[in-house]
Amino acid sequence: MANRTDPAAKSIRGTNPQNLVEKILRSKIYQHTYWKEQCFGLTAETLVDKAMELDHLGGTYGGNRKPTPFMCLVMKMLQIQPEKDIVVEFIKNEDYKYVRVLGAFYLRLTGTDTDVYQYLEPLYNDYRKLRRKLGDGRYTLTHVDELIDELLTTDYSCDIAMPRIKKRWTLESIGTLEPRRSALEDDFEEEEEKEEDDQIMAGLENGSHEKDYYRSRSPGRERDRDRKRDSHRYRDRDYDRDRDYDRDRGRGRDRDRERDRDRDRDRDRDRDRYHVRDEKDYGRDRERERERRRRRSRSRSRDRKERGADREGGEHRKRHRSSVSPRRRTDGAEDETRKKKEKKEKKDDGTDHPDPEIAEQNRIRASLGLKPLRP
Repeated sequence: MANRTDPAAKSIRGTNPQNLVEKILRSKIYQHTYWKEQCFGLTAETLVDKAMELDHLGGTYGGNRKPTPFMCLVMKMLQIQPEKDIVVEFIKNEDYKYVRVLGAFYLRLTGTDTDVYQYLEPLYNDYRKLRRKLGDGRYTLTHVDELIDELLTTDYSCDIAMPRIKKRWTLESIGTLEPRRSALEDDFEEEEEKEEDDQIMAGLENGSHEKDYYRSRSPGRERDRDRKRDSHRYRDRDYDRDRDYDRDRGRGRDRDRERDRDRDRDRDRDRDRYHVRDEKDYGRDRERERERRRRRSRSRSRDRKERGADREGGEHRKRHRSSVSPRRRTDGAEDETRKKKEKKEKKDDGTDHPDPEIAEQNRIRASLGLKPLRP
């Protein structure tokens, strides 16, 4: 029963108010000791006393993601759904800053777009410090205006997804929201009026007519100046945010360019180093190739000399064998063969004919290459 929403509570954005918190976070809040001991039986009147005891804000922390007392009180406000006037009184409380932050956080979850901008934007002028508990259990320092800017510009705060709201300029364009007036606008107007008065007094001293003074302060001019000032009034926050975003993006681009330049510089340095090393390796390889060629040429010349010496030795042995031993063995046989051949030739040419005339004619015919006469 203690975890159920008040039966008289209205649905927020078409759902149970407690469903604005994720189920896992809801179950952790229900199991937490602070919720069971301190938040049981709280009403809209007694909730203020617990809110005054807060000394920090945050979502969940630690390894098992325990919820903070701030988150438990936000859950209790969603459960009992206090009246809008009570929430507005929370926001307007200037004595206790955590009570103000609690009301602003609850209004951001449950309020309409117009109410969110109407009641939260004045808190931009609150610069008081706040303690915020991080997910690892450590504390960090923030300010009320920073938390309000987070609620209005981001979609996630204190481990809770914020409902989407329309942009301010959209609400201004449809007429549901007046242009926002900066707290410094009055100071700027006073300085402008002072400068105009000084210029007018200087003109009067120089002989300007009194009608020029009233013409310069005519209602039409006043309306034009007010319209021009109002047209730029609502943009100051958005312009500052856009300028900060562009500046951060420009810094990111500068860091990217510097990183690219460093990468190119390192790559060029590596290329030069590799180039020098390649030249050295190429020179060493060339010297090795030259040495290899010299060794190969020396080995080839040495082999050639050895083959020449072997060839000369073989020819010498061959000549020695052919000049000494074969001739000794075949000298008599060759002479005998030569004699037989000469004798046969003599018989064939007919010069050995017994008739001297026929032998003479055969000798003449043999000299002319003719066949001998056969008697």
